[in-house]
Order: sequence, then structure tokens, then C-alpha cells
Amino acid sequence: MKKKLSKTDVEKQIQEFFLNIKSKGPKEIKKIKRLAMAHNYKLKEKRKLFCKNCLNPYINPEIRIKNKIKIVKCEQCEIVSRWKIK
Repeated sequence: MKKKLSKTDVEKQIQEFFLNIKSKGPKEIKKIKRLAMAHNYKLKEKRKLFCKNCLNPYINPEIRIKNKIKIVKCEQCEIVSRWKIK
């Protein structure tokens, strides 16, 4: 039987995970995303550290800024992500 985690424990675990995300793989990122969703924890700015398609962390992405929009191209799957710059 699994032990239930409190929201603060989940928050600490997610913070610790994202400290060295560059050494993580897609399976580990998927587990952390599921943990966050299960405990209703929002990743906020942390979700911009990895590709939403292949779940690989951005190590050396191609970044462009145009008209207050940040455009990031994944080096693994070539998918383009766009975010507004505030």
C-alpha cells in the first residue's frame, strides 16, 4: 500500500526534481507531471523547461523572440513552442 503524500511533500519533491532537469529523461519527467496532476500542483514556469511533445528537457534549443513571443524549437523532435513574453 502506498503512503499518501501531502501537498507540501509533493511541492518539495517537484522543486528538487527541477533543480537538475538537464540530466533527466522523458520517463522521469512524465512521472513528475503525473504526480503534479494527481495532487493538483501547477508547474507554472517549470513546464517551459521541457518539450511538451517528446518530454525531453531543453538542453540547447533554438530560441527566437519576435513581437513579444518567445519561440523555442526542440532539438530532439523539431516541435516549435510559443509563449507570450510579459
